Amino acid sequence: MRKRLLLTLSALFALGLCATAQTPDEIDIETDETIQLEMVTPAEPVKETKKERKEREKKMRELNDDIAFAKASNSMRRGYFVFLADNIQLGRSGFRDYSINSNANFLLVQDFDVVLQYALNMGRPGSNGLGGWTGKGALRDKRIKTLKNGDIFMQFNVVSPKVNATVDITLFHNSNRGVAHIYGGRSITFYGRILPYRDKEHR
Repeated sequence: MRKRLLLTLSALFALGLCATAQTPDEIDIETDETIQLEMVTPAEPVKETKKERKEREKKMRELNDDIAFAKASNSMRRGYFVFLADNIQLGRSGFRDYSINSNANFLLVQDFDVVLQYALNMGRPGSNGLGGWTGKGALRDKRIKTLKNGDIFMQFNVVSPKVNATVDITLFHNSNRGVAHIYGGRSITFYGRILPYRDKEHR
């Protein structure tokens, strides 16, 4: 009995050492099928002042923002994410469209494969038939770093026979929102959300 207990304690101790040795970047929170995050709003207390309610709601928003930021930043570091634009700016200070469809305006990164697409509601078919342009290429020269204010900055090049562009992405700290500047031919800026995404071909 004593030998079995010692073996059990040894096993638990070994597991503890393994857990503490992990770094944040090694924790796969967006692809581990055994982990399912579920955001639940706790029941309101029976007796709660207006100040207490506002404080509780603020803490819930901060928690949700922290989770969204962790998932977005991890997906960027791993190289499997999609940037869904909810508004687009053409040129450095040009036309800005807020009436776009996010599912048709995106920047998709799947390891070393990149797809850039925008589709504007301007009455013109564009080269992709959606009022914009679609380009595919290979990711090159990727670099990523954490800025002093906590934002995550990523830069890479997209190269193909038809595409030669540089992409700068900034993920704002404590959220999954960001901005993506695409330089090459015509300058385009995406404003929107960064979400973990892995398509069937890269699973």
